[in-house]
Amino acid sequence: MGLQRRKWLFVVLMITLMIPVLGVFAQDATAEVTTEPVWPDLGGKEITIAVENAYPPYNAIVDGKGVGWDYDAFTAICQLINCVPKFTEVAWDGMLLGISNGQYDIAADGITYTAERDKTVDFSQLYQAYDETLLIRDNDTRFTTSDELKKLPKFLVATQIGTTNEITAKALFGEANVKSFDTFGAAIEALKNDDADAVVVDRPAAEGYIEAQGGLKTLPESLNGIEGLAFAFPPGSKLVNPVNAAMSALQASGAWDEIYAKWFKPAAK
Repeated sequence: MGLQRRKWLFVVLMITLMIPVLGVFAQDATAEVTTEPVWPDLGGKEITIAVENAYPPYNAIVDGKGVGWDYDAFTAICQLINCVPKFTEVAWDGMLLGISNGQYDIAADGITYTAERDKTVDFSQLYQAYDETLLIRDNDTRFTTSDELKKLPKFLVATQIGTTNEITAKALFGEANVKSFDTFGAAIEALKNDDADAVVVDRPAAEGYIEAQGGLKTLPESLNGIEGLAFAFPPGSKLVNPVNAAMSALQASGAWDEIYAKWFKPAAK
């Protein structure tokens, strides 16, 4: 076989071997174009959002209207992912059960993420870090720490039933010294009426009650370290990723901090 013919066959062979490779590159290039992330669009879908309407500054009824951080946050979220928020008043003691059974699309209400709760509901990404505190009457000078409170004779700590605050209260002060109420509003009333010495509550909520009602203060002590809040969804909900995407976009734009600063002090960092 002549030299020129061998060269020609070599070139043909190389081209033949390269065709599948070039085809793969072409497919990869096409895949990159066709798999670009698509921004979630819920098509104007109405989503039910469970709130207690008794947990300021997250949610409350003022002049007959629902207001609070939850309302503003989900209004902003739905503007981004094209949904309509329908806020539904639900008692706290049945809220997570209702979510796990699919009665509501989302539960707001300042819910603490825990591994135990994660077994029955799905959660969004965390949106706020906080600690638990003691809320007391602003003229009470008998104690400044939880240890000093425990030295008082026949002291009583109030909180809300079925919350992580109830777990903390019973762990720190003993079940005999804790009285749990259906709502935090009732626990606050017990405190203001001298029927309780303190209320175990999340610090952001404590600050909300201080602003709304006055005559109260928090102690600097952190009762159980830093925890995180998240929205809850029925197991397997397809709303988790769109809501997370909207939350991230609002945080990146600074709009999230603006909403936070409206309802909490100091503003988010």
